[in-house]
Amino acid sequence: MPLVGIAEIVNSAKAGVGAFNVIQLEHATAIVAGAEAAGAPVVLQISENAVRYHGALEPVALAALAVARRAAVPVAVHLDHATDRALVEEAVALGLGSVMFDASALPDEENVAATAQVVAHCHAHGVWVEAELGEVGGKDGVHAPGVRTKPHEAVDYVARTGVDALAVAVGTSHAMTTKDAVLDLALIAELHAAVPVPLVLHGSSGVSDENLRDAVRHGMKKINIATHLNKAFTGAVRDYLARDPQVVDSRKYLKAARDAVAREVTHLLGVLS
Repeated sequence: MPLVGIAEIVNSAKAGVGAFNVIQLEHATAIVAGAEAAGAPVVLQISENAVRYHGALEPVALAALAVARRAAVPVAVHLDHATDRALVEEAVALGLGSVMFDASALPDEENVAATAQVVAHCHAHGVWVEAELGEVGGKDGVHAPGVRTKPHEAVDYVARTGVDALAVAVGTSHAMTTKDAVLDLALIAELHAAVPVPLVLHGSSGVSDENLRDAVRHGMKKINIATHLNKAFTGAVRDYLARDPQVVDSRKYLKAARDAVAREVTHLLGVLS
């Protein structure tokens, strides 16, 4: 199965599209294994924080692209939450088919101007652009959890920037380890009716399975999940080391972590379908 663009996955999906964050290579292989078990397309996301962790985009991006090309289901590779235009341009040059440019911490006019410039560059290279309006809570202490995206502002923002998808603030917060986020489903439906591009739900680790289904039914298309998979990964490592504290071969406990993440991905893709 060849590497595909995110537009192909999002536009052909009848329900929600799962987008999961990659930190180590094990995350990428686990996410694809889970998607293959579900028989569903998937998005591998690399965040600016993950790039900072690795010290550069190229190693992790090329690894994710290689995993995607070998998959038995459609897989897209996406740059997530980039605040640096230079990083976006590097992602485009490396062959990523989509980026999320996050200028949401800027004043509105600066957000629009910066995002429009990124969109112009990306569209010239055939790359799909996601942006954010309204501030999703919990991202490095920048975003305010109580903020909500206003539909009329979203419509104007999409028209002025030309983005291909819009992340909106509807009650979620990044890095949640409990599933008790309260979604504003009426607002999701209102945004879906008004905004002419796919809606993206960030911070979805804090949303219960039932509410994820509700979010998709009310109009969410791309569902971003990171922390929940990190919990599964870390929990499996802890359990393995507790059972075998003398182990020194990292492949053994990382395989347990990879298997745990794959199971969660399969489950979540079933929820979103």
